[in-house]
Amino acid sequence: MRFRVPDLSPLVWHTADIEVEKSQFLTWMCYAPEISAFNTLLNAAKTAHPNASHHCTAYIAGPPGEQNLIGFSDDGEPGGTAGRPMFQVLQGSQLGYIGCVVTRYFGGTKLGTGGLARAYAQAVSHALESLPTREVVERDAYILRLSFANEATARSWCEEHQIPVEQADYDGDGVRLTIGWPRDCPLDLSPLENRLKSAIDIQAAS
Repeated sequence: MRFRVPDLSPLVWHTADIEVEKSQFLTWMCYAPEISAFNTLLNAAKTAHPNASHHCTAYIAGPPGEQNLIGFSDDGEPGGTAGRPMFQVLQGSQLGYIGCVVTRYFGGTKLGTGGLARAYAQAVSHALESLPTREVVERDAYILRLSFANEATARSWCEEHQIPVEQADYDGDGVRLTIGWPRDCPLDLSPLENRLKSAIDIQAAS
């Protein structure tokens, strides 16, 4: 599976803001490979804006379509008017590993439930427009057992085909290279075997 995630380092937030009927909506986003990263973002937003009316949230701490490592909160707004609309926008973006907080300063004009839902969704959509992203490729690990003489050729072939060599282990018989094969592609090392002019001992990493 290939999908995009926020291209942000740990403890680096992407921010954007909009104003709706004099209420200010400040959006914070982070790369959230686990829920703790989102919690760090939420704490940062609360620390930076302790007097804000609300800190509404949504996160997907997994790939697109994740069903378990997800969450959203209205933080005191009427039920269903903040967290869920925010979450639905994140779902629609097809991004994974993303956390979001929208900090609201009430401007004195009530927006109503429909207006609130639209405003929170708009705040997230606006921030997504300028969010830097990068592609993630889910991979399965395989171990290739090779002779010492074939290691350099195998590494060169993997680099040409953007197959990461994640680990190398050596013993008296040769080298074992652990590679990350794209999960959405059938495993096929016959081109490498042709280049080496020999068969490769392949096994799935446990």
